[in-house]
Amino acid sequence: MRLTNVAHLRLPFGRLLGYDVRVGPPGRALPVSFDQGRHVGAGDRAGSWMALSFRLSRPVPPDELATAWLAVIARHGTLRSVFVPGEDGEPRLHEVEIGPGEWAEHPIAPGQAVNEALRDVLDRACSPYSRPSHRLCVLETAVGPTVVVAADHSHVDMWSMLVIARDLLAALTAVQDGREPALPPTPAFAEHTHALQDRPAAPEEVHRRWAEVLAASGDVMPRFPLPLGPATPQQERVEVRDVLDVDDNAAFSAQAREDGVSTLALVVAAMTEVTLTLAGTPLRAVFPVHSRYDSTWHDSVGWFITNSVLESTDADPRASAEAVKEAVRMGSWPLADILRPWGGMPEAPGMFAISWLDLRRLPVRVDATGLEAQYVGATIRTDGVMLWFILDESGLHLRCRYPDTPEARRHVGTWLDTLIAHLRSRARESVGGRLRLGDRTYRVQRALRTDVPALVALLSDDEISRTREGAEIARYEEAYDAIARDSSHYLAVVRDEADRIVGTMQLTIIPGLSRGGTTRLQIEGVRVVAPERSRGIGTAMLEWAHEHGRHRGATLAQVTTDRDRARAHAFYERLGYENNHVGFKRRL
Repeated sequence: MRLTNVAHLRLPFGRLLGYDVRVGPPGRALPVSFDQGRHVGAGDRAGSWMALSFRLSRPVPPDELATAWLAVIARHGTLRSVFVPGEDGEPRLHEVEIGPGEWAEHPIAPGQAVNEALRDVLDRACSPYSRPSHRLCVLETAVGPTVVVAADHSHVDMWSMLVIARDLLAALTAVQDGREPALPPTPAFAEHTHALQDRPAAPEEVHRRWAEVLAASGDVMPRFPLPLGPATPQQERVEVRDVLDVDDNAAFSAQAREDGVSTLALVVAAMTEVTLTLAGTPLRAVFPVHSRYDSTWHDSVGWFITNSVLESTDADPRASAEAVKEAVRMGSWPLADILRPWGGMPEAPGMFAISWLDLRRLPVRVDATGLEAQYVGATIRTDGVMLWFILDESGLHLRCRYPDTPEARRHVGTWLDTLIAHLRSRARESVGGRLRLGDRTYRVQRALRTDVPALVALLSDDEISRTREGAEIARYEEAYDAIARDSSHYLAVVRDEADRIVGTMQLTIIPGLSRGGTTRLQIEGVRVVAPERSRGIGTAMLEWAHEHGRHRGATLAQVTTDRDRARAHAFYERLGYENNHVGFKRRL
C-alpha cells in the first residue's frame, strides 16, 4: 500500500463532497489514555489527522455511502466520542450520539489542486477538539468515487484505518444488496484504556533502562544524531521511497531467516550500521509499539499505539534483534508511571522516531492494489525526523518527514540514501539469491536485456528446441520487454562465480478461482548449459523457484515439457511432480 502525504496524494478531479453528521451534546465521561492526553493537550491545530483513500470501481449513490458510514460509526465507540477542554486545561473525553446528517460540497478554487482543497477540509474537520474529529469525503467522478476517510490521530492508528476501510466496504455491500448494514459489535477503545490503567506498574528493570536511554539522549526522548538546523518548527519535507521491490524483499527476508532474526531486526541492524558510520553514535530512536496485546482488539478502532525507546549499539543482526525485543518490552507498560520522573514525555527539538508496519501479518486485510488504497499523512511544521516503514506484498516502502532546512536536507538525505543503498546491497548479496552446490556458488537474478542473446542460445541448445528458436533477435527483445513490464513474471538467469550465464527459467504467478482460489506458479523454459548438466543445478533452480512461488502466495507449481523429453519427465517426477494431466496447444 502506498504511504504518502496529502501534498503528494494522487487524486482524480471531481466534485469534493463531505458528509456532515449530526452530533449530540457530550454525555458519559470516558477515560483518556496517556497518549491521547498528550496529543489532544497540545490543543487544536491543523495537521493532526491521518487518512486512508481508496477508489471504487463504479458510481455509488451518496446516500448509500452515508448509510454505510453511519454503520461504521455505530460499531466503533471512539468514533462516537469527542474531546472537550477541562476546567484545569486537561482534555476530557465524552460519549456523544451521532445521527444522520447531510452532504456538503466543498468548492475547489480555480487553479487549486484537489489535494490542497481536501487538506483544507480535513485540517478544519479533523482537529483534536472537533465534534466529531473525523470526516468522510468523496471525490465524485464519472467512473466512480474516490473515498477518503480521515480522523484525528487521537482516535485512530494505521491499523484502525484498515479496519474502517474494511468495515465501510462491507457495510456498503450490504446496503447495495438491500440489507441492513449491521456490523457486529466490537470492544471500544475506552475499554482498552481502562485495561491499561489497571495493569501493574512496570518492574524496576524497565524504569532503569528507560532512564539509561533517556540519559544517553540528554534526558530527553532520542533525537536524530546529525544536525537538522534551527531548533524550531520548520516547513516539512516529505520523502516517499520504494526501498525494496517484491523480489529484493524476498531475498532480504531470506537473509533474515538465515540470520535467525526478523526482517525488522535486519533493517534495524542496517540503520545501526549507518548511524554508527555517519554519526559515530549508536542508533537511538522513539519506537512506537502497538498495544493490541491479543485478538480482543483486532477489530477495534482507536489509538492502540504507545511509545517506547530503541537503543541499538551493535550492527550484528542478532544484537539488533535483542534491541528490538527490549524496545517492545519497554513499551508494554503504562507510560504515565514510567515517565513521571520527567513530568511526562520529555520531548525536545530533533526527536527521532521509527515506525514499522508489516501489512502482510495483520489480521485485517483489504485489496489495497484493486482499491488503489493509500495511507495519507497531513502536512505540518516539524523540528524532528519521523520515519515510517510499510511492508506489503509489493515490497518495502518508507516515508520520511523532516524539517526542510539545508542542514536536514543534507544530513537526513545522506542518512536515507546510505540506508537504502545498504538495504538493497544486503538484498542483492542475500542467501536468497544463492545456490550452493558443494564448493560451488551460483547466483539467481532477474535477466537483463543484454542477456537476451545468451538466453536464446540456451533455449536453442537441444534437438527439439533448435527448430523452434529461429526468430530475429529483435523479436526476443520485444518479448523480453513485455515480460519485464509485468511483475508477475520472473525471467531468471543463473550465473556462476565468473558471472557466466549457466541456466535460465521463466516463472509466472497465476492467480485463479479454481481449486478454491489457488494461486499457481508456472515454470517454463528451464535450461542449463551442457557443461553444467547433471551436477544438481537444475534441482537447485527448481527448489529456488518453489520458494519464489511460496513467497508470492502460490500453493501449486506446474510445469509443461515436450512429450518426447523423457529425461525431463523423470527429472520432474523425482522432484515430486505428478504426470496426471493432459496438455493441449494450438497455434493462434
